[in-house]
Amino acid sequence: MRGGRAPGEGGGDHPPRDLPYGERRLEFLWHKRRWWRREASCPRKSFTEQIPQIPAGTRLTERLRCAAGRRARDAGSTVVQAARDLGLPWPVVMDAFRAAAARVIEAPLPEVRVLGIDETRRGRTRWEQDPDTGKWQLTRDRWHTGFVDALGTGGLLGQVEGRTVADVLAWLSTTPLAWRKTIRHAAIDMSATYRAAVRAGLPDAIVVVDHFHVDQLANKMLSMVRRRTTAETRGRRGRAADPEWKARRRILHNREDLTDEQFAKKWNPLLDEGNIGQILLTAWIAKESLRTLLALARTGADREQVGHARWKFPTWCADSDIPEVRTVATTVDRWWPEIAAFLDTGHSNAKSEGINRVIKLVARNTFRFRSRQSASTDTLRHDTTSPRPLPHRLTSKTPQSPAPTASSTTPGHSSPSNNGSASGGTPCSSSTAPSCRLAITPSPSSPRHLMSLRGQVRAQAARGKGAGKARSGSYVVRFCRQW
Repeated sequence: MRGGRAPGEGGGDHPPRDLPYGERRLEFLWHKRRWWRREASCPRKSFTEQIPQIPAGTRLTERLRCAAGRRARDAGSTVVQAARDLGLPWPVVMDAFRAAAARVIEAPLPEVRVLGIDETRRGRTRWEQDPDTGKWQLTRDRWHTGFVDALGTGGLLGQVEGRTVADVLAWLSTTPLAWRKTIRHAAIDMSATYRAAVRAGLPDAIVVVDHFHVDQLANKMLSMVRRRTTAETRGRRGRAADPEWKARRRILHNREDLTDEQFAKKWNPLLDEGNIGQILLTAWIAKESLRTLLALARTGADREQVGHARWKFPTWCADSDIPEVRTVATTVDRWWPEIAAFLDTGHSNAKSEGINRVIKLVARNTFRFRSRQSASTDTLRHDTTSPRPLPHRLTSKTPQSPAPTASSTTPGHSSPSNNGSASGGTPCSSSTAPSCRLAITPSPSSPRHLMSLRGQVRAQAARGKGAGKARSGSYVVRFCRQW
């Protein structure tokens, strides 16, 4: 097929738009030649020159288009701002952003050993009325479910709208079967919906409950006990003059975060109130017993130690005669296989919680997107760890801080001796450092001795308020050392 210069159309000046030079815009002129085909059977009679940077039919250079997409993808710029800086229309920059983000989020999924599943709230619920039936249907859910590499460096693997079993299974069905078989554990919060979804979609994976949510459940129980006790004793809600209301935050503090003087100062005013202080102290001991059980993770504890701590917690809850405490014990018993998996493996869902924070931060900037798909694309490109042209990216590859040695002391924790041990506990080695914030090691004291605390506190309160304060304070200090 032969060709030549088109007669009468020797060429023309084509002004494609290119990247600016600093803050000054460049005027780029390209003298394009037009060619024609001599073959009469060819449907296209003529054509113009083209190069990879400037394909036929385009008025932008490829480097300008890629730079616009990278500004919205990696530089933290909005699509509107990138369009203003480069002097481009909004649809052109949006298409460039989609193309740049697709190269990141469409990469193959990395191998995952521990899959983290957690929900995050985004936007508002939207309902639309069906014109035929007149019924209202949910068209936009405010809850999104994210899937995270909880152990490796894969970051955010995917995100779907909704938090039902069907939503989780819908995303798992889009992944390869060989990839799903590599998952050994699934870290979730105490959600029966996610547990059922993992059992159905990942039958070979072991469900692990994040210990943070178990500890949070105990703190909520303590607040509920305080509100109910105040209402039953005083016949009203708590007020600023009530000792239990003043200590509503302090009673949630962990024992290792308080010195002996702070511990006694916190509980003395409550024990002087009589029944309110006794009930709160009993509920607080139940909370610390549960934290003692969770602290055995990542310590190499054997089955005998775990069994003893597990027996001590429900026994104390059963003898307490407090409905909220017994409810927590029942919930822990129902979730015990998943909690035991945490004690064996030490896996948590902390990376999912960290990525949820990034998602909420990104959501404040994605209001500019008109569709949910564009907003989800912007979220995924922030949290994925696939290779990108620019080095500054938000990933979950934060290096873990070195574990403290046996002689180090965590800020906010008291260490009465030089061996780094907690009050009444064993020294923390480098292997047990991640659980130092839960380090309340069981003491060799008899559980029955701890269960007799209520009777001793009642006897202390019955001897009078004046002397009872000093006696109860000395008892609390003595008890915390034994604990």
